[in-house]
Amino acid sequence: MGYGVVIQQGHRMKAGDYGTLTTEAHRPLEDRLAEMFGKVQNVLHKVKPEAVAVEELFFSRNAKSAIAVGQARGVALLACGLARLPVFEYRPMEVKQAIAGFGGADKGQIQKMVKLLLGLSEIPKPDDTADALAIAITHAQCSGTRLSEELKKLSRHTAGPAVWKR
Repeated sequence: MGYGVVIQQGHRMKAGDYGTLTTEAHRPLEDRLAEMFGKVQNVLHKVKPEAVAVEELFFSRNAKSAIAVGQARGVALLACGLARLPVFEYRPMEVKQAIAGFGGADKGQIQKMVKLLLGLSEIPKPDDTADALAIAITHAQCSGTRLSEELKKLSRHTAGPAVWKR
């Protein structure tokens, strides 16, 4: 599961903490989900986001893969709910539009734009980490709206949005 924090300073954005949370594939599912829950809680505690943005679920041709993604996403949403963090969802096409300017952008174009927009020396790896930063950028671009200003007033946190992408 990739995560990324974008800190907005005026009209500029910079990457805060980002990375990937993993578990060992051979372990029982319930153990892996419990471990992932703890890791998500640790990141939330460390970065103290004001909001969380996640990719909206989409239907997959592979039902087994879609269920696994849904379970991991549910763990992340539970951690956010327990931390009383507002969660925002973005469709893949919305992220592509916000990052590259058109909804048909490919993964490589999005990754290059993430690197450029955040002033990074290289594209974040693995792909889930770059995708998480793209979702964070998308959410940060919504800043300045009436809703985001109200959320800032209610928030006791100072960091930008944390994002979970599985």
